[in-house]
Amino acid sequence: MSLCSHKDGISIRIPPRAARVLAAVALGALVSGCASPGGRMAGENDPLEPLNRAVFRFNDAADRNFVKPAAKAYNKHVPAPVRKGIRNFFRNAFEPTVIVNDFLQGKIKQGLADGWRFAINTTVGLLGFIDVASKLGLEPHKEDFGQTLAKWGVGEGPYLVLPFLGPSNLRDGLGLIPYYRYTNPLSTVDDREAALLLLTAEGISVRADLLGTEAILEQAALDRYRFVREAYRQKRLSLIHDGRPPLDYELED
Repeated sequence: MSLCSHKDGISIRIPPRAARVLAAVALGALVSGCASPGGRMAGENDPLEPLNRAVFRFNDAADRNFVKPAAKAYNKHVPAPVRKGIRNFFRNAFEPTVIVNDFLQGKIKQGLADGWRFAINTTVGLLGFIDVASKLGLEPHKEDFGQTLAKWGVGEGPYLVLPFLGPSNLRDGLGLIPYYRYTNPLSTVDDREAALLLLTAEGISVRADLLGTEAILEQAALDRYRFVREAYRQKRLSLIHDGRPPLDYELED
């Protein structure tokens, strides 16, 4: 995987061979039934745990030494209203992905509402810096290609920790391919430096919003890796089922 520029903009390219391997493994997971959107997926589905833990430690070190200090400086020096506007801007930039996946999942009414939300915030809301649509009752939704694959019956596959991106699984990793190739707003930016600047700004904005949650993680987790893994699974299950996950799902102790 690499970030590269071309005449249509900035995109993340997946080597064809790697894409075929990922697709084959995902198909195998689906056929064998090793995972399902409503099944219990705690503990037994992390065959790459040694590698995942190594990537987890790498991400943690990068965060402690670079990302977290930048997020703290951002919170300290950027006024709260400006931070809110930046947060709104990036949320609005993600809306095309939400809209596409609304329709792919058959959520026609929600897709139309999210389309109006994007149109209003992009125009009246000045490229999304002002969330006008929420004040009009058009609340945001979270839909992505990983959720769509789950709705289509694709099993989650083995748990993965991706460099810099953090917790994921094979299904959600496959979902990144159409996102980065087609609906990622950076794919429309011709200037590579500008694209990297926007990517960095988005990462710092997201990390700044998480600064207040660290105490919970530190106090609650004897094993931070396992805590993050199960929290990710629970969050994804909730998103896939629109906040109503199946009752038979159990988290690992």
